[in-house]
Amino acid sequence: MNFAAAYVPFIGAWSAGAFTVLIALGGQGTEAAIVMAVIVLLANGALQQLVQPIAMGAALGIHPLAVLVVTIAAGALLGIVGMIIAAPLLSAAVRISADLAAGRRRANVEAPVSDRAEPRPAAPPPGRS
Repeated sequence: MNFAAAYVPFIGAWSAGAFTVLIALGGQGTEAAIVMAVIVLLANGALQQLVQPIAMGAALGIHPLAVLVVTIAAGALLGIVGMIIAAPLLSAAVRISADLAAGRRRANVEAPVSDRAEPRPAAPPPGRS
């Protein structure tokens, strides 16, 4: 169940973990529920703070630290919705800026020499003509 719920970004694994702890509480008692809560906290914490930024960064072509920082910042500003849309928006912004830069480079290379701006000659030093 935890595996399937982990496909819902950020809240799925935690909600499945809470459900797992409740099942352990009902089936085995308080001690089993506490042990399960520790396991869920460690597993989900490690997964969401270490593995997901690395995997998202590799898939999106962005440094994992950038994914983590943007996700935290978007979560602080926009809540859960911000956390969900942060990495895809960052990836889109990076791709768009890369495409624009490539287009500018291509336009500079393809432009005829007469269309390019001519460099201005240096102004003579003051006091000399």
